[in-house]
Amino acid sequence: MSKLIKLNLYHNFVRENYAMKKYILLMLAVFAMAGCNSDDYNYRNPNLPDYNFSFDIDMNLPLYSQLNFTGSPVYIGVAGVGINGIFVTKTGSGYSAFEASCPNQPLTDCSMLERDGINVICPCDGVEFNLFTGLPSTEVKYSLKPYRIQQTGPTTLRVYN
Repeated sequence: MSKLIKLNLYHNFVRENYAMKKYILLMLAVFAMAGCNSDDYNYRNPNLPDYNFSFDIDMNLPLYSQLNFTGSPVYIGVAGVGINGIFVTKTGSGYSAFEASCPNQPLTDCSMLERDGINVICPCDGVEFNLFTGLPSTEVKYSLKPYRIQQTGPTTLRVYN
């Protein structure tokens, strides 16, 4: 085989491999981006409006000291935090924060959840929800409305929507 033919074959091989590498790299980038999730979690429930808030919790304060112990939920009813307030719980693997309103009822006088240990009960329909997971004990359309929670220091939490 002549040197010119070998050189031509080599260039064709390199060109084809370069195109293939670009294709593989593009596919890997698409899969990597598809695997990323957005921080824009949206809980769509027509019964519970979305209010933006951010609230810092200092667990050194007596009002919130129960959050230092697993399974001791704290109700926070500060104006502007959630709709009817929030429940915050230390789960053992972190913290959870949920709206204190019944998720399957329109907002009324009876739509404020009542705490019963590590569960909350909706007085409107009697449905019970777990404060670790937000899941109901019976089949209903909506689970508890979750809020984002972040530990910002050794004894400080930030709950926000």
